[in-house]
Amino acid sequence: MNAIDETRLWLERAVIGLNLCPFAKAVHLKSQIRWVHSAAEDEQALLDDLVHELRLLAAADPEAIETTVLVHPAVLRDFGAYNDFLDLADAALDELGLAGTLQVASFHPDYQFAGTRADDVSNCSNRSPHPTLHLLREESIDRAVAAFPDASQIYERNIETLRRLGAGGWRALMQAPAAGD
Repeated sequence: MNAIDETRLWLERAVIGLNLCPFAKAVHLKSQIRWVHSAAEDEQALLDDLVHELRLLAAADPEAIETTVLVHPAVLRDFGAYNDFLDLADAALDELGLAGTLQVASFHPDYQFAGTRADDVSNCSNRSPHPTLHLLREESIDRAVAAFPDASQIYERNIETLRRLGAGGWRALMQAPAAGD
């Protein structure tokens, strides 16, 4: 299985399957997610890919491409370096004049929220199989939040869901064979 397929499976099993993001299912079912594999092997090449994808998403019809998932398995495997790169991603948004129009969400195999231990299962809400940048339209987020009751409580609900599942349940979910295997 390649990095895109592994990330798509994670989206289906964890993000949608556990309802970690109640907004993901609709765009997935309508095939409005642009899946991009970056072959970048250094930060500059990844930044170039990110800028290209930000421009493409900003220009695209939302009915065709609502969001972009940029998977970059060969660069920023270290979470600290990945986290530092997010400042470059925000700077790129500013330089392109897209701050307030688009945003970049972050997912990484070693994701760790500030103030948590590395083994805290709540970190799994942002743990993807490969380093991933998720490009989102601010307007879409605003619409989704307005339509979802108690959107501010998603984070807390995710923590509860993951704690009920536990580390063993998370591992089992991620290691189960894919359909057809």
